[in-house]
Amino acid sequence: MKKSRHSEHEIVKAVNQLDSGLSADVICREYGISRATLYNWRSKYSGMDSSHIKRLKELEEENRRLKQMYADLALDNKILKDVIEKKL
Repeated sequence: MKKSRHSEHEIVKAVNQLDSGLSADVICREYGISRATLYNWRSKYSGMDSSHIKRLKELEEENRRLKQMYADLALDNKILKDVIEKKL
């Protein structure tokens, strides 16, 4: 997973500033991000604090690893079935 240039604290702060009514352009200039990034953060992290975001990222990483493990096992299973069919 790509490492963000911005910490969880900065993301929460930016989203809270946007929710409090500060202009999106001002926030984008302050953090060096695009409006799209800011609104993506808002849709994904609105209502969270730093600890929630950190936990979310940990769970996303765990989910990615589990999906990879499943894909590897499914591939191994397919290879073994192909080998068994060729022997019969």
